[in-house]
Amino acid sequence: MQLIKDNDLADLLTNAEADDLGILIDLITDSGNGRISLSSEVCSKLTSAKNSDKVDPECRALIVEELRRFGGNSLANFLRGGDGISYKEIASDVAKRVKAPHNAQHDCLTIEAAIISKVMEKSLEKMTEAERATFFDSVGQTYIPGSGPAAIAGLLALVSSTGILQMSAYIANATASSVIGRGLAYGAAAFAPNTAAALAGPIGWALAAIWTAYDLSSPAYRVTVPCVIQIAYMRRKTLQNPCIKCGAQLPVAAKFCSECGQPQAEKPKLLNAICES
Repeated sequence: MQLIKDNDLADLLTNAEADDLGILIDLITDSGNGRISLSSEVCSKLTSAKNSDKVDPECRALIVEELRRFGGNSLANFLRGGDGISYKEIASDVAKRVKAPHNAQHDCLTIEAAIISKVMEKSLEKMTEAERATFFDSVGQTYIPGSGPAAIAGLLALVSSTGILQMSAYIANATASSVIGRGLAYGAAAFAPNTAAALAGPIGWALAAIWTAYDLSSPAYRVTVPCVIQIAYMRRKTLQNPCIKCGAQLPVAAKFCSECGQPQAEKPKLLNAICES
C-alpha cells in the first residue's frame, strides 16, 4: 500500500471524507480538465476516484504527492527526486502570499488559522456596508455602519477564539465555489442554518473580488492557495465538535446541544481522542 509521505497530512488525508477529498482533487486537476504540469495518467486516476465516490489509499497518497509537486519549483523538485516540498513549506508560502503573520516555529494548525483569518479580514474589507451588515447578522453579531476596521477586528477576534471552524468553512466554501464552481457538501460543512445567505452572497462575492489582489497568476498558486484553505477547514473539522443541527461549538463529550437541545451522535473513539488531546 502506498503511504502518504508527509507527517502533517498523513493522518488527516488518510481519514478524510470523500467529499472533502473531492474538492482537493478538483483543485489539483482543474475539475478533471487537467493542468500542464499534471500528467494525464494522474489526472485520470484522481478524477476516476472522485467520480466513484471512493478514494482509495493510493489516490489519497497521490493527492499529497501532486500537491507537494505544485508547491515546489522545477529545480527544487528535481533536486528532491521529484517529491516536491513539504506541506508545511507550502502552507508557509501561502501565508506569505496572503500576508498572514507566521514564523518557522509555528505548526501547520497555527499557520492555517492565520491564513483563514487574513483571507476573512480581506474579504470583509472588500464588502459594502450593506454586505457587512448581512454577514455580521448571519453570525449573530450586529454591525454598526461606519465602524469599519474596528468592527472587523472585533469580529475576527471573537470568531478566532470561538468559531474558527465556522470561519474556515465560510472561506473554504467560498474559495471552492470561486475556483471550481462548487462549494462544500452542506451536511459536512458545519454551517449554522442562518449562514446560507452569507455563503451564497457577501462572503462569496468579496472573496471572488480579492483573488486578483493575491496575484494567483502562477499556475502553482492557483492550486496551492485554495488547497491549503481546504485542508485548513478539513483539519479544523477533526479538532472541533459542532452541533449537528445549529453548528454551535460544544464540549467533545456533549450528548445534547446547549444552544438548541439537539441530541448529538456519538463520535468514533479515535476522533474523541484527537479532540481531547
